[in-house]
Amino acid sequence: MGYPRKLTRRFHAFDNFAISFTIINIISGIFSAFGFGMGAGGPRILVFGWIGVSIMVLFVGAAMGEIASAYPTSGALYFSAGKLAKRHRGAWSWYTGWLNFVGQVGGTAATNYAAATFIQAFIAMQWPSYEATPQQTVGIATAILLVQALANTYTVQLVAVVNRISVWWLLIGMVVIVVALTVKPGSHQPVSFATHFVNSTGFSNGLYAAMLGLLVTSWTFTGFDGSFHMSEETVQATVNTPKGIMRAILYSALAGLVLMLALVYSIRDYASEIAASAPPVQILVDALGLGMAKLLLLIVIGAMLFCGLANMTSNTRQIFAFSRDGAMPGSRWWHSVSLRTRTPVKAVWLAAACALVLIIPGWWSHTAFTAIVSVNVVGLYLAYGVPIFLRLRLKDFEPGPWNLGRYGRPVAAVAVVWIVLSSVLFMLPQVSPITADSFNYAPIALGVVLLIATIWWFATARRRFQGPVSYGSPDEVAAMDLI
Repeated sequence: MGYPRKLTRRFHAFDNFAISFTIINIISGIFSAFGFGMGAGGPRILVFGWIGVSIMVLFVGAAMGEIASAYPTSGALYFSAGKLAKRHRGAWSWYTGWLNFVGQVGGTAATNYAAATFIQAFIAMQWPSYEATPQQTVGIATAILLVQALANTYTVQLVAVVNRISVWWLLIGMVVIVVALTVKPGSHQPVSFATHFVNSTGFSNGLYAAMLGLLVTSWTFTGFDGSFHMSEETVQATVNTPKGIMRAILYSALAGLVLMLALVYSIRDYASEIAASAPPVQILVDALGLGMAKLLLLIVIGAMLFCGLANMTSNTRQIFAFSRDGAMPGSRWWHSVSLRTRTPVKAVWLAAACALVLIIPGWWSHTAFTAIVSVNVVGLYLAYGVPIFLRLRLKDFEPGPWNLGRYGRPVAAVAVVWIVLSSVLFMLPQVSPITADSFNYAPIALGVVLLIATIWWFATARRRFQGPVSYGSPDEVAAMDLI
């Protein structure tokens, strides 16, 4: 790919799969968004929306996997966008890289903020006198960021081991939750309950509410580009990277559907549970009792912590690669690699600091925080869409060993259509009446990001950034390798 090798290849096929599976994180995604889905379509959209969106995401993953096989680098999306563009390669690469960067930082911030919220829910269940405050949430999220940054500072082998543990934590945890919800309650909702439709969004149009409910699944299925970003540290990356992406999506879809069904059929008092501060936690309490609910909540919190760690790892590699091509302020700092640990340590702490910047507004305004981290999904999916769209335009695309053959272009076309649709959904109003507190600030936040990137591009970047940099011929680059 034109770069000297600075990162060690210690990720095997399972490790590459593990990072995307951990970032997707069905337990974290479902539990954090389930309450919204109860009001935006109810069981019908939670169940069948999960199935439909999972299929669409598989199209996106397959299209991304084909590109990852051709361009297995840490730069991933922005690198492939620069290589696939016919013209204006620097601009395509620039915008893709910044969308990816902002989306990943938002993902780390959102996951750790959610983990802090659930940690406080557990503390309140254990000690009823405890009162959660926004300031405490920010403090706990900051402590989580610190621990995750320290873990990422050490060798990539440690991160790989933690990600392997996280896969089993997710799978075993999911089985424990599902078995408990299946066996313990004395009764469940009837089979037909899966078709029950609920619209408490405030909008009279049921179709609109149902479309909003698809966001539950879309929010869960983010971050599978993590396998792509770890490709420079993965053995046989041209095959193991796309396989890691596809396996992470497929296994998450199947396991997530089982977990979703278990939660849906365990609902007992719809009105009171949807009105709770954390509806899925209330479902656990009502169905299993306080003691069992607390135990399962620890599983959920652990899953969120693993998810945040994997998010930061992926974010760090994107920062490393983007800086390697001189696309970030202080690039020479962020793409340096520790000779002792063989990890981009400075990029780790930049990723943590940027996530902290997004978390801090939660100190005084939950709405402000939600507005910023909403860019997580929109930024990531737009970054996914750009190289896939450019691959569609390129008639002489040279695929890698893992490819879709003649189905490559149709799959890419479906992926682009879904990315556009889901991105629009995330920017639409989600609650009526629309007030300052309920307004969806995602399009404004995204617009600010794009405006800054545009001003920066025309002011200085277009003269010095021409897309991915080549350090020389294969032989010249091989001579530069530190390994």
